[in-house]
Amino acid sequence: METFEAIITRRSIRKFASDSVDDQIRLKLIKAGMQAPSAHNSQPWCFVLIDKRDLLLKITQFHPYAGMLDHAPLAITVCGDLGLEKNIEYLALNCAAVTENILLAAHALNLGAVWLGIYPRKERIKELSKLLNLPETVCPITLIAIGKPAEKRPAENRFKPDRIHINRW
Repeated sequence: METFEAIITRRSIRKFASDSVDDQIRLKLIKAGMQAPSAHNSQPWCFVLIDKRDLLLKITQFHPYAGMLDHAPLAITVCGDLGLEKNIEYLALNCAAVTENILLAAHALNLGAVWLGIYPRKERIKELSKLLNLPETVCPITLIAIGKPAEKRPAENRFKPDRIHINRW
């Protein structure tokens, strides 16, 4: 899939077939994420891949918008390592860039995916950190549900020319 097409046609997918996501595809998704830019090239990210059904279901108990994990075969937690981040104010931004790369890569690989916010919700951070046994220096930023899509959503035109300003407001 061509890059511009992937950007324009990617949609959040919340319904998944039960098919698992194989190891080679998982690795491609993580590699795509790691190609993201980061402030000062700090690359402060790390990942927890979750495919155990009991763990996925536990997330739905504390995350109010994670119902799709009932059927998703995989979730990727994008975390920021406070020991690797040179400027803490950029941690979430750096991990957001990683998340978008993974979403686009999933779409290009004919997978469905949806971004679930963790940061800055303190309760979600606390519960997911505990569930995944994260070190104190690692903060979960986003969670991405991934799998073979069981729904098709058409591209949506989000272009709004009235929001564009040249040189000044």
